[in-house]
Amino acid sequence: MSAIRVRRASLLLTAGVCLLVSTACGSGSSGTSTSSTSTSSTTGSGTTPTTVNNTQAVQVGVGPTGTDVNQLLTTITICVPGTTNCQAISNILVDTGSTGLRLLSSAVTLTLPRASDSSGHALGNCVAFANNNYAWGPVATADIQIAGEVASSVPIQLLGVSGFPAVPKACDTGGSAASSVDVLGAYGILGIGVFRQDCGSACVTAGSTLPSVYFGCPSSGCVAEAVALTQQLQNPVWMFPQDNNGVLIALPALYGSGEQSVSGSLIFGIGTQIDNALSGVTIYTTDTSGNFTVTFNGANYTDSFIDSGSNGYFFLNATTLGIPLCTAQTTFYCPSATYSAGALTSGTNSASNAIALTVANAEQLFATGNNAFNDLGGPAAGGFDLGLPFFYGRYVYVAIEDQSTTSGIGPYWAY
Repeated sequence: MSAIRVRRASLLLTAGVCLLVSTACGSGSSGTSTSSTSTSSTTGSGTTPTTVNNTQAVQVGVGPTGTDVNQLLTTITICVPGTTNCQAISNILVDTGSTGLRLLSSAVTLTLPRASDSSGHALGNCVAFANNNYAWGPVATADIQIAGEVASSVPIQLLGVSGFPAVPKACDTGGSAASSVDVLGAYGILGIGVFRQDCGSACVTAGSTLPSVYFGCPSSGCVAEAVALTQQLQNPVWMFPQDNNGVLIALPALYGSGEQSVSGSLIFGIGTQIDNALSGVTIYTTDTSGNFTVTFNGANYTDSFIDSGSNGYFFLNATTLGIPLCTAQTTFYCPSATYSAGALTSGTNSASNAIALTVANAEQLFATGNNAFNDLGGPAAGGFDLGLPFFYGRYVYVAIEDQSTTSGIGPYWAY
């Protein structure tokens, strides 16, 4: 479910099978309210060992709609800031291609404080997705608990809020509003990519180049405006008091026609504890847009990225690859025989290694009734979107911008 980061040069791709396979998706359960407190820990810097529980379970399974596939989901706890008035919410999409926590308001039972702009007007946030859908809603503040980690007073976005001003024209992409589980495929998005904020310096200064990401909403209508870095949606990981320089996602390898469900780990910190040591991998630094290069058939695609929120490999087109699109699910490839190819991934630090891309017939995969696949793919303009299939059988590290690790300062990928 990757979204635009303003400094990112390309629009990232999202593909939801709930939207492509079935015309009716279930609603499922959004989790239960609980009263809880954070786990005590030894506070440290980004590279100081700590004793806090830094490992969160993640799953790929049926999901809340009953029809989505390759959705990496977890459970988080949010609290009214500074209190033990908390709620656990399940089926949250883990997304390394976006920044910030976004929650369906229908899944939130707490009353969270809303953010205002410098004039006291409600502050709204807009994000666009590459499938032409968009997310619109107010900025609120919450404490976020994941495993034993706690980020305090974090700006987040609420989606589908009744009574909030209508989506401004500058935000409306013409697609569907991500205001329900049917469209979103989850009860929220946990954006834990390589950036600290979802917009960064591009949204700090007013002017002709100001993007339509943050809006002040007086009674006359919502208007795009500049906001400080601290007011923007934050990557909650960098706001942890420890294990705050990045994440490690570990999923088992898959074979054949996939599995009904897969369990793995989301581990916070890089080189901060025994379980997140950076060894046996190559570091690929990214550009200021969070991209690196994929070389394929002699061509360099410099706006490529790694994205746990995309449910397949998305690259090139059917004509270029010589394989057909699916008949019904035209955003996926349906080769008559499994397509295999090699590519080279390279960081801005000139580190490079070969990877293998495997794409099977999507309609045949969906017919198995499984939910986790390492060979689902589809077309995309621009660079390569190395989605969730890339994560199976790998340790994938995501280092956050300007955060120190034992192997340098982010942003970088490592695998």
